[in-house]
Amino acid sequence: MNQAQTELNRLISEVGESVIGQQHVVTALVVGLITNGHILLEGLPGTAKTRSIKALAGCLHTSFGRIQFTPDLLPSDVTGTEIYQDVDGKPQLHFQSGPIFNSIVLADEINRAPAKVQAALLEAMAEGTVTVGGESHSLPELFMVLATQNPIEQEGTYPLPEAQMDRFIMKVMVDYPEDEAEKDIIRLVRDEEPGARSSTTKRNSSESSISPESVFVAREQMAKIEVSDIVENYIVGLVMATRQPHRYPDSSLQDWILVGASPRASIALDKCSRAYAWLQGRSHVEPDDVRAVAHMVLGHRVALSYNALAEQITQKDVVDRLLDVVAIG
Repeated sequence: MNQAQTELNRLISEVGESVIGQQHVVTALVVGLITNGHILLEGLPGTAKTRSIKALAGCLHTSFGRIQFTPDLLPSDVTGTEIYQDVDGKPQLHFQSGPIFNSIVLADEINRAPAKVQAALLEAMAEGTVTVGGESHSLPELFMVLATQNPIEQEGTYPLPEAQMDRFIMKVMVDYPEDEAEKDIIRLVRDEEPGARSSTTKRNSSESSISPESVFVAREQMAKIEVSDIVENYIVGLVMATRQPHRYPDSSLQDWILVGASPRASIALDKCSRAYAWLQGRSHVEPDDVRAVAHMVLGHRVALSYNALAEQITQKDVVDRLLDVVAIG
């Protein structure tokens, strides 16, 4: 592995020490960094969604902003606003930036704010700019929105618009940890209490710092990862199966899928599989790399039919079936 690969894998390791039992979440966050994409984390309360995002920003030593989404939140609370200032006795408009102007932005409980506020994120996520008062403001070069939402708490929530869901390169499900991981979590939090005698030697923060420059190097190197015709055909096959499920008449996909994935799904599968292969130290993408990221890339881009919802079929079930029926190559 080269230096950038070593650094990014160290980032996964160090964030993983603070977020126990959620290795797939930590890996997804780093893949999002490498692909310059945005991540939606969905999980029950207390599953370390916020903790993992704060740990990522802390290890990178980059600016971190948190937006707590509430029903009374205004778009200007996210993007910032123009305020009047008295300069040499003359009133002038001055732009006061909002929390979106950080490198790592946590949009906590994003589905608790109305669509108008959620839409304020669209330009930032897609273009890397924010327009206020007719003037465009550029966001940091290293910029990623990490949003969280609770899957079961429906009262007082607003479903994310399909256009915004599609902007997230991946949606990651955060589950409860297993028995051993649960014990490790108890010990970790106990060791973090003031005056606790930790059994592990705490690292110096400067020693654990990982330069954001490694992320930019990773992006350059990811662009050189080779994708064979076989892998490209596999990516296209998975996406087309969501749009034309009749190609697989014995798979139940026709009954389950109402609307298939957009071309952004193909682009995201390509990017994420290349980033995943790069983290493994390979110079080419293998079909297993595509399969490793398929659930996180495709699940939230497939709309389920009424029949699927009635049968309690989930998006995970749909992607599982896609991976079973779509041939490699």
